Amino acid sequence: MPIRTMRASGTPRTTGSPGAPDSAPGGTGTTAKAHPRAGLRGEGTWGWLFVSPMVLVLGLFMVLPILMALWVSLLHWDGQSNPFSGQADFVGLDNYRTLLTQDGLDRTLFATSLRNNAYYVLLTVPLQTVLALTLALIVNQRLLRGRGALRTTFFFPSVTSSIAVSTVFLFLFQGSGAVNSMLSWIGLKGPNWFADPRGVLSLILSGLGIVDPERPAGVLADHSLMGLSWFEWLAGPSVAMCTIILLAVWTTSGSFMLIFLAALQNIPRELEESAAMEGVNRRQMLRYVTLPALRPVLFLVLTLGLISTWQVFDQVYVMGQGAPGNTTLTPAFLSYSAGFDNADFGQGSAIAFILLALILILTAFQRWALRERGVHTGRNR
Repeated sequence: MPIRTMRASGTPRTTGSPGAPDSAPGGTGTTAKAHPRAGLRGEGTWGWLFVSPMVLVLGLFMVLPILMALWVSLLHWDGQSNPFSGQADFVGLDNYRTLLTQDGLDRTLFATSLRNNAYYVLLTVPLQTVLALTLALIVNQRLLRGRGALRTTFFFPSVTSSIAVSTVFLFLFQGSGAVNSMLSWIGLKGPNWFADPRGVLSLILSGLGIVDPERPAGVLADHSLMGLSWFEWLAGPSVAMCTIILLAVWTTSGSFMLIFLAALQNIPRELEESAAMEGVNRRQMLRYVTLPALRPVLFLVLTLGLISTWQVFDQVYVMGQGAPGNTTLTPAFLSYSAGFDNADFGQGSAIAFILLALILILTAFQRWALRERGVHTGRNR
């Protein structure tokens, strides 16, 4: 039964049970509550406050240098003056036009570096991914003995200095090095690896009698792209570049093996056991159970491999610097050479930003190609 009480002013009011809330001053019968967005704003303010030191560091040492390099790419600058003082010549997009549209040595060298690096990416990324996944599947076997020692052995090349490994490869692949000595044991004569500019595909076609590498004829010789004939584009990686590819696959597979291994250990054992009870064999288990579960990690490995292979520099610097015949030249090394050897930092920066745009485009395409098809993320109505 409601209880009649008196306000301080003498007017009565009706209250419910002792545990019921009082009416709001507006007479709506509900209690006034704090707006939830006020708490979110407070949390957002504190969040930005805590991350502000790292944001400041990244802005100072990453974003600001990128913007400065973008400005330099619009200049003709030799690196001897202040590029922001007006002493450097502003040329706009001329550096980009020289590399992409104007006939000349600069465009030919840039096209050559793109061709070399494209073959490097097309061979290195699939090989290192397949090798890393294979090693991870081997090490993930529960009944395998010495798994810790195998993991250390496979991962060791990845933590070794790339300069040291490249120097060792120079001695191994010399004309009279250990590799050619081992090939001579089985009756094969190895090439002079780092001095052979011939393309591997052109050698194969020449061996089959299809194309004469010295005098290509027809469409391959009559058409060109960015200053290179179609035959030069399709000749394949040189023998020297194949050696660098072998080095890259050997040194990077260990790191990606650990990524795959962590993902394999996160696959629920019940999923594999239920598949085994259905009578699937190892190949079907890999195709229908393991690989679908590894799709996000596979995308990560392919993306990291794509980015790192387009930025290859240290192996090229140690093992050839573009030689022989510019067949090991890459855009990253060409950018370095344009700036520090030819004192043309504007063109070197332009090469770097073209390479950045190319990596972003290829990464976006790879994301589109590896997306999950047939999955609708919209709300059900």
